[in-house]
Amino acid sequence: MTQQAVTTQWIDIASHDGQSFKGYLALPPAGKGPGIVLIQEIFGVNPHIRSVAEQYALDGYVVLAPDVFWRQEPGVELAYDGDDMDKAFKLVGEIDFTVAVKDLASTVQALRQRPECEGEVASLGYCMGGILAYLAGIESGVDRAVCFYPGGIHKHLDKAAELTVPTQFHFAGNDGHITDEHIEQTRQAFADRGDVEIHVYDGADHGFNCWARSAYHRHAAALSHGHALTFLEHT
Repeated sequence: MTQQAVTTQWIDIASHDGQSFKGYLALPPAGKGPGIVLIQEIFGVNPHIRSVAEQYALDGYVVLAPDVFWRQEPGVELAYDGDDMDKAFKLVGEIDFTVAVKDLASTVQALRQRPECEGEVASLGYCMGGILAYLAGIESGVDRAVCFYPGGIHKHLDKAAELTVPTQFHFAGNDGHITDEHIEQTRQAFADRGDVEIHVYDGADHGFNCWARSAYHRHAAALSHGHALTFLEHT
């Protein structure tokens, strides 16, 4: 009889304003572990994000990936070109980040309340999710944050002093959305913080962790995954 290594399900998460939304829960083989709130790109909790949730579950984490776009259109799953790309940019243009951060706080609370979740809860996100992981480190009650190619980070560095949890940034060295100047501004904003790490992957482009995109960069994806696990396993 074959035993499934990772078990997954969609669960309901209670919002701060009396509604509910879905989140994709992935449990590790051991059944219990520290928590990760995994935050999507602009393409929804699609097959790639679900696979990332399962990857971190295999690493021993209880992972919950909330549907960030639920207030606009629940259950969005998009590909990376054509009409789907246009829709993704439309959705991210409409999102209210202030409300989204409150929804992430609700997600953190829901994860902490699950019996499978033991120990710290981290936020970890990609692109739009990278920005939200950073903001969750300020406002959503996580213990640490991991931010992959957070587009528009330079627009949020005015909140750098409010970030009090250990945080890790991952940037592509050849990113068409995040410039070298934006990376340097991030370095300067946290220059006096020994608990903030910044990693840059030469030759990689925006979206390097996504195997479904042409920007996928195996070397950067592997290195960044290792750096993230080392950071999460800080003890």
